[in-house]
Amino acid sequence: MNLPQPSPDALAQSERLVSRLRSLIEAQGGWISFATYMAEALYAPGLGYYSGGAHKFGPGGDFITAPELTPLFGQALAAQVQQIMDLSAPHIIEAGAGTGLLAADLLLELEHRGALPESYGILEVSGELRERQFDTLAAKVPHLASRVRWLDGLPERFSGALVANEVLDVMPVHLVAWRPDGIFERGVALGADGTFVWADQPATGKVAEAAAALDVPLPDEGEYVSEINLAGRAWITEWAARLERGAMLLVDYGYPRAEYYLDSRATGTLLCYFRHHAHGDPFLWPGLNDITAFVDFTAVAEAGFEAGLDVLGYTNQATLLFNCGVLECLARRAPEDGVDYIRASKAVQRLTGPHEMGELFKVIALGKELTQPLLGFIRGDRLHAL
Repeated sequence: MNLPQPSPDALAQSERLVSRLRSLIEAQGGWISFATYMAEALYAPGLGYYSGGAHKFGPGGDFITAPELTPLFGQALAAQVQQIMDLSAPHIIEAGAGTGLLAADLLLELEHRGALPESYGILEVSGELRERQFDTLAAKVPHLASRVRWLDGLPERFSGALVANEVLDVMPVHLVAWRPDGIFERGVALGADGTFVWADQPATGKVAEAAAALDVPLPDEGEYVSEINLAGRAWITEWAARLERGAMLLVDYGYPRAEYYLDSRATGTLLCYFRHHAHGDPFLWPGLNDITAFVDFTAVAEAGFEAGLDVLGYTNQATLLFNCGVLECLARRAPEDGVDYIRASKAVQRLTGPHEMGELFKVIALGKELTQPLLGFIRGDRLHAL
């Protein structure tokens, strides 16, 4: 791998996390699940990727999300959020709000539409990101910042719109290896030199149950390796218990199950990101890399349905944005604005292009007590694919 090198300070922070992980592995008998490893690598207090203070988003970070590309993403999404609020209650919660740009864009567009929420809650596990979100909102929407509050946990009861853009993909996943001699969970152990190594154990409990229910293409020899996101399913179940009326709008990259577990994906979908470079080694510089896995949207729909939610729609990002008027939002920028208009047009192409984010990213809506079809799924709904 030809990756840029971290700074000495970053490497020192990573080494502290390595020491923490080694102690955890030893304390648990020499083996931890990959889900435990991933949770530590991303969220260990003060050391994990999302809690350690590294610059993550935008050109100077490790990746660019849709809100970083253009405000047009949030402007279009606002139409769907407004409809959900109109059908339920004027409240929004955003999970994993990144730099706060989506919150700012949604609030500005909802103000333009005369549909501001009474409250905008942000669920954010990273103290460093909370600070960035506060600064972003103070700079971009100072007159609306008082509507925003940060939440330390899920509310007991909620009615309104929940928005989660690229949240499910960074929830810790279990790695599973299907082999002719059985189903194994792939975890992390320590090699003779103290480095992290892969180690398999027979799958047990919920991991074994979930793995056995999947129709993966079992090889005659070798193995088929993939991910199971039990944390995502549990998170949706928790929300289902709290949502009284409204909808969850979940945007992420992934596939329906029929496309997730294909012969061509026999090594799984796990990816790491470091300064816009994708690689496949989650043991490299723990705490300095983002670790992600594609989302099984059939599992998302099943978790919601089993917990009492209605599956209100499923489509790709391009279809949702077109249904929600992204081109009309673009048209509000006069072509005579020149460079700005061209830049915005290119951003829309990236958001909606079939070979860019338009097809790779999907959107699913899960809700309760909503009486009308959702705007974003009126045309091009793919519920049949789940």
